[in-house]
Amino acid sequence: MSDKPSYLGLLNAISIAESRAHEYLNAWIAVTPSDDVRAVLCTVSAREGEHGMAFAKRINELGYNVRVKDDDAEARAKAVATASADCSDLEKMEIFGLGRLDTGSKPDIFDDFFKDHSIDIRTGELLGRYIAEERDSARLLRSCYEQLKAACEDGETSSGDAGRLDVLEAKVDAVARNVEQLCEIVTAQAGSTNGNGSTAKKPARAKA
Repeated sequence: MSDKPSYLGLLNAISIAESRAHEYLNAWIAVTPSDDVRAVLCTVSAREGEHGMAFAKRINELGYNVRVKDDDAEARAKAVATASADCSDLEKMEIFGLGRLDTGSKPDIFDDFFKDHSIDIRTGELLGRYIAEERDSARLLRSCYEQLKAACEDGETSSGDAGRLDVLEAKVDAVARNVEQLCEIVTAQAGSTNGNGSTAKKPARAKA
């Protein structure tokens, strides 16, 4: 029987997704004209970056390394380009689906994370804090989105026609990317429950 943790794939998927989000949020922070939006993005980006590194660290502590797909660099580049694009903060919120992350009291993707009863204490602590922060970030982003949308409907903001086709194309790419990331995490969690969901590879140990 393999001694590889059944939940390793879940940790790997989280680390990759959080690192991607941290990267594109930082690109967005650099160009947003709104101090209020920047404040929200800075809070969320700091959490995402810390999550990405914390889960990578935990994977390493378990004796493995994060594994990324061959197309990860391309996906990251597209997300950064979208976040840096010359379109409104509201459009970017819609492109990345950030106003729909909060499910309120309804079940969400995190509800099944602890179905794997083999999760060790340190990993469980890490997952618990991650889940609580993700849900709070979702509430912050939804509130920010709703304020931007209300301001736009009141005629306080407007967006130009330049780059409209690029924005629509970016929306399609971002939706597909979000669905793929969600499927990866769900698949990793399903594999964790079945005891064979790891995607991380044990590194060769350096000789003394």
